[in-house]
Amino acid sequence: MSGSSAICSRKRSPTSSNRLLLPTLAHGKMTQIFLCGDVMTGRAIDQILPFPSDPILFEPYVRDARVYVELAERAGVVIPRPASFSYVWGDALAIWEEVSPAARIVNLETSITTSGDSWSGKSVHYRMNPANIECLREAKLTACCLANNHVLDWGYAGLSETLAVLDHAGIGRAGAGQHKSEAAAPFVVNLEEGGRLLLWSCAALSSGVPLDWAADDDHPGVYLIQELTAEEARSLATAVRSQRRVGDLAIVSIHWGENWGYEIANERRDFAHSLIDSGGIDVIHGHSSHHVLGLEVYQGKLIIYGCGDLLTDYEGIHGFEEYRGSLGLMYFPDLEPETGRLAGLHMYPTQLKGFRLNRAGHEDVTWLVNVLRREGVKLGTGLEILDDESLSLIWD
Repeated sequence: MSGSSAICSRKRSPTSSNRLLLPTLAHGKMTQIFLCGDVMTGRAIDQILPFPSDPILFEPYVRDARVYVELAERAGVVIPRPASFSYVWGDALAIWEEVSPAARIVNLETSITTSGDSWSGKSVHYRMNPANIECLREAKLTACCLANNHVLDWGYAGLSETLAVLDHAGIGRAGAGQHKSEAAAPFVVNLEEGGRLLLWSCAALSSGVPLDWAADDDHPGVYLIQELTAEEARSLATAVRSQRRVGDLAIVSIHWGENWGYEIANERRDFAHSLIDSGGIDVIHGHSSHHVLGLEVYQGKLIIYGCGDLLTDYEGIHGFEEYRGSLGLMYFPDLEPETGRLAGLHMYPTQLKGFRLNRAGHEDVTWLVNVLRREGVKLGTGLEILDDESLSLIWD
């Protein structure tokens, strides 16, 4: 393996111990973006914000969202109530401010609505009060990916309100809409350096999206891909090429796979490769797993198979502790504007504690690196730990 020539570690001076070590670009101006996995600001997190929703739940064992706050506090962390809109982002705010990516993209696994029409047959329903939209605005998000298994938790009315609230807040969206053409359309970001960033959001059945959530010509829903086949990959790639201009960068964000386990199904890997082989896609932004999965660079293009969760209310819920689901990564890929090829990938490990994002400690960073190095062996990737315990990707 050889390290990317676009990133190198910069030594930390004795007087700058609290500063972040940013990647040094070796070959001209790159386009850097921010990506992460699931961001869930509903249920218990909504309850600690200034304008909590009705806490009623329709889950088999928990009927009040405030129970999840109590479970998290049993770990010994006092969670402020009400918390400020910026509270949950914690250390992420300083990272975003200093790195200053051209776009900030998350997978939003929350319906933003006052609707009480919970989707029948689902046991978990996430929603955030629209009055708490300032929480997302505090993060200065560019766009939210909505093709996932929670955006319609509160019915079509909940989806419509979610779309309207994001639009009014000036936060972009992709992957869901009032009809199929809207759900399958990209969100377009005009880049300061010229060119555009095109974002497609889609979901696979393997992530738990109900089949009847698929958007159609005459009803709302999400951009759902029923089978991860080469034919579907070619169809999506054709849509990307039809929208893409010279100088544009294209991201396909996809919600796929199970919540737990490191195995990457062959159909997912083949689908990602087919998307890239079909041309026009520069980054595959995968999510759904509650923990990070291995990384791959294929034909010079970045594939994140599973970003892991970034923000949830799962603290205090027991089970699957061996995966350390409270650990997440903030991904900052640098892309060559002319080719979309990956020039470098810088990552910041985080730990969620008290519903707040914190820089992960040394032991957790080491554990996370060992896992990703192990999983990267079969994908041709490795990791370098920088002086501030952020990470840099190494690939064949």
